[in-house]
Amino acid sequence: MNKFAFVDCKTVDQVLGQLGDGAMVKAGGIDLLDLMKEDIVSPPRLVNIRNVDSLRGITISTDGLHLGPLSTLSEIASHPEIQRSYSALADAAGHAATPQVRNMATLGGNIMQRPRCWYFRSSDFDCKKKGEGSDECHAHNGENQYHAIMNNSSCAMVHPSSTAVPLLGLGAQVELTSKRGKRMVAMSEFYVPPEKSVVNETVVRPGELITSIFVPAPEPGTRSAYQKYGEKESFDWPIADAGIVLVMDGARCRKASVVLGVAAPTPIRSKEAEAVLVGKTIDEGTARAAGKAAMLHATPLSQNGYKTQLFETAIYRTVLLAAGQMQRDQSAVG
Repeated sequence: MNKFAFVDCKTVDQVLGQLGDGAMVKAGGIDLLDLMKEDIVSPPRLVNIRNVDSLRGITISTDGLHLGPLSTLSEIASHPEIQRSYSALADAAGHAATPQVRNMATLGGNIMQRPRCWYFRSSDFDCKKKGEGSDECHAHNGENQYHAIMNNSSCAMVHPSSTAVPLLGLGAQVELTSKRGKRMVAMSEFYVPPEKSVVNETVVRPGELITSIFVPAPEPGTRSAYQKYGEKESFDWPIADAGIVLVMDGARCRKASVVLGVAAPTPIRSKEAEAVLVGKTIDEGTARAAGKAAMLHATPLSQNGYKTQLFETAIYRTVLLAAGQMQRDQSAVG
């Protein structure tokens, strides 16, 4: 690990004044410390934002849910109103990592996580995501059992954030602040696919800081759920996950959002699965059909074809969970 300066800030203005020249923001520091230990990043200065009080807090208002980026996953998971009205977000936050990590990890840090691809994380490989001149994705012809099964032609990483999945389904927006001012970015535009930039995963520009996450108030009849599946039934990185948001008129679905997390390099909505659900009565048949529709355009690699069936199951069971027709799956992880 490289030597670095450590700067403790108390206000957003102080933080913005310290950004630049390779400085990196530290909140919980869970992912950042891993990246530094693995020699993937070597910032000359860490800007600690843990003591910036304006970046904390969870507020419910008539327009929706306002989340400070320093809100921990534990705080989000245990918040009664989030559990009631934004259930998928509470599910995702409450089943990420371990209780110890959830007590430390922040929402802002969770949605800004770097990929967990072992070729990217290893200093032994010149992965093209590192910007080292390589044009090869080693996962395409290597060990790819946990990699992407969709949108994987350029880079086969999967995005590791659990909370990004329900945030996309719930229509969230991210507030970014810099010395130039503020801008709001929809979660649907927040992540950058490898085809547009192989080295940048988000639209966050140098000198910008996440200062708030906003989730609009749900429509009447909205129900949501999130579940993830891995190799262990305790804490584990997901192999497949699904976030489902349904707007129901009785048993009939009026609107649907079906979001897949670790299927692709970015969280993605499945328009095919949503089309199966909208206008239909939610039951086992439509839920299974939605799962199959979501995998119509899957392009699995040599060792991860099993993920297509697992995603079908994850979607089917999470649709029924969101609709109130199934209890949380005991084989889901976290």
